This record gives sequence, structure tokens and C-alpha cells, in this order.
Amino acid sequence: MNLNRPIIQLILIQVREFYREPGIIFWAIVFPIVMAWGLGIAFMAKGELIKNIAVVEHQDTPNVPWREFLKNGRRVGAKKNLGDVIYEISNDDQKLGRTKYRFIVTGWEQAVVLLKRGTIALILEENTAGMQYHFDPASDEARMLYLQLSALINKTNLHIDQNQIAPLTRQGTRYIDFLVPGLLAMGLMSSIMWGIGYSLVEQRTKKLLRRMIATPMKKSSFLISHFVGRTVLCAVEALLLYVFVHYYFDISIQGSIPALVVLFLAGVIAFTGIAIFAASRTSRTEIANGLINAVTMPMMVVSGVFFSYHNFPDIVIPLIQLLPLTMLADGIRSIFIEGAGFREVTSSICILSGLGVIFFAFGLKIYKWY
Repeated sequence: MNLNRPIIQLILIQVREFYREPGIIFWAIVFPIVMAWGLGIAFMAKGELIKNIAVVEHQDTPNVPWREFLKNGRRVGAKKNLGDVIYEISNDDQKLGRTKYRFIVTGWEQAVVLLKRGTIALILEENTAGMQYHFDPASDEARMLYLQLSALINKTNLHIDQNQIAPLTRQGTRYIDFLVPGLLAMGLMSSIMWGIGYSLVEQRTKKLLRRMIATPMKKSSFLISHFVGRTVLCAVEALLLYVFVHYYFDISIQGSIPALVVLFLAGVIAFTGIAIFAASRTSRTEIANGLINAVTMPMMVVSGVFFSYHNFPDIVIPLIQLLPLTMLADGIRSIFIEGAGFREVTSSICILSGLGVIFFAFGLKIYKWY
């Protein structure tokens, strides 16, 4: 083979450009391996799986066998945002592993709130005939939990009538009600991170920023224009999605619309600051692609967009709740399906806005214009 042929030399040029840039090697090769390792540990670890179930007891319908079943477990103290009385029962299976069922004894209204937040997927309610299951039949997680719980109860020697199913199909308790707010938050994050972060790096690569800096333009004005333009686009995208789900899935906003607007703006501020900071130095689109994925992908997985982050171990949940996408998704969800107002989302608004301002200030200070 003639190594002096132009096509061979051009191929060698592309390969040399790749391995001579350490940042590209990291984001193209090392980062995907690290992500696979981290997510593999999170989802394939052979640790104990925890399933939360709300139990609604009625004093006028004492179900002695069921309460005996609960007392066979371990009674634990109150847990934050759950309930005062909690029983934990573990089930060992050689093939499926170890599962801990956490039964939260609470009232009906609190149980519905926990269901809306994704903390639980199923409600057990006592009645005169035995136990009644309340869950969304469209939720795969809830259906699987029903089958697992039925099998666990059938293992006992207690006679418990527990085959009654009451599907939850009212607005706010369906899986689609949980999903849509998460999609709105994720759409905002993705639109800003790619629309601003990647766009700024591309402009630097094409030397457009060098020309702009030569004009009497204020640097802050240039970056603020990206914020305003992307705010308008994100609002249009969110409005179109809401109109669709409103008419097709009968989803409506139960809480304060002004609070939702302010929270939405706080989310835009937060992710605009993060995007500008992430794009402040690099002039390679390959590195920018890796940086944006490093920010967005972990949050898309753990922040409760598609499934509740309460499926993760208790030790990491406080850390997950500090993530910007988690705060935004939880805030939107509480306004949509819990009827929340400014009081419930003020802390999220303040934290997201402050986070965005801090990242914007640092990004502007270290910004590389050419």
C-alpha cells in the first residue's frame, strides 16, 4: 500500500488531531466508560431494593390479620416527608434478590400526596372486606409492585383478602401527571444547554466572537441577549407541550400560574448560567459536546423525570434533591398536581436564581472571546 496517497494522509491527519487533544479523548472515550460504570452500579448493584407503600387504616374497620402482618415487620421511627408510623418487611429471593417493603401508615390525603410526588407507587387501604389496592394501571412500576406484594402476602399463613383493585385514573394520580412536569423541566434544561452552550462554542470556533468583541458591544449584553432569546423559545416550547397534554391527556395546572411562571424563569436563569460557564473556555465543539452531556445526562437519569428518585438508596436522595433539574421538576410537579403556590416553591426559586447568577458571573469573568 502506498502510504503517500492523499487519502491515507488525510485519514492520518484526522487521527492525529483527535489524539493530540486530551479533552476530546476524555469526553469521547473516558467519560462514556465512567458513565456506564456509575449507572451500572446504580441500577445493577445487588444491594437491597426499597419499595415504599402507603397504608390507609380505618379504626372502624379493624383488619386483625393485616395488622398482624405489619407487626411481623420492624417498626421504625418517623422519616422526613413520609409518616410517623413505618413498618419495614424484607423479602429474600434467590433469583430476584433482597427487597425491603416500607409500609407508611398514614391518612388518605397524605397517601395521595405521596403518590403524586412519586414517593410511592401504590396505596393499600383497609375496608370491611379486607385490603384494597389503589394504583394507576398504566404504571408498570405499580403493576409490578402489586404482583410482588400479593406474592409476599400469600406467603404468610394469615388469611388476608387482598385481591381488590381500585384503579386510580383521576387527574393528578396517573403516571402521565407525574411525567409531564418532568418533561417540561428536562426540555428547558436541554434547550438551554444545547441552544446556548453549544452555540457559544460554535461561534468561538468560527471566529465570530473575535469580530463581535471588536465592536463597542458590552460583553454582558451579548450573553444576556442569549438568555432573553432562549427564554422566549423555551416558553413557546413549554406552552406547545402543555396545550397538547391539556387537550389529549386532560392535564391542567392545579396551582398558581404566576408561581409557575416565576419558577420557570428561575430555571432559565439557572441553566443559562450553567451553560455560559460550561462554554466559557473551550473552542472545540467535541469538548463542548462532552461538557454538556456531563451536565445533562446524569440529571436526566436521577432527577425524577421518568421515574421517582426515591427508587435510589436513601443515602443519595438528599444529594439528588440538590440538583437544579430535581428542584425545577419537583417545583413544577407540585404546582401542576398538588396545587402549590409561591410559598411551596419560594426556596426552589431563590436557589435556582442564585445558582444561575453565580455561574453567570464566574462564566463572564473567565469567558474566552477568541
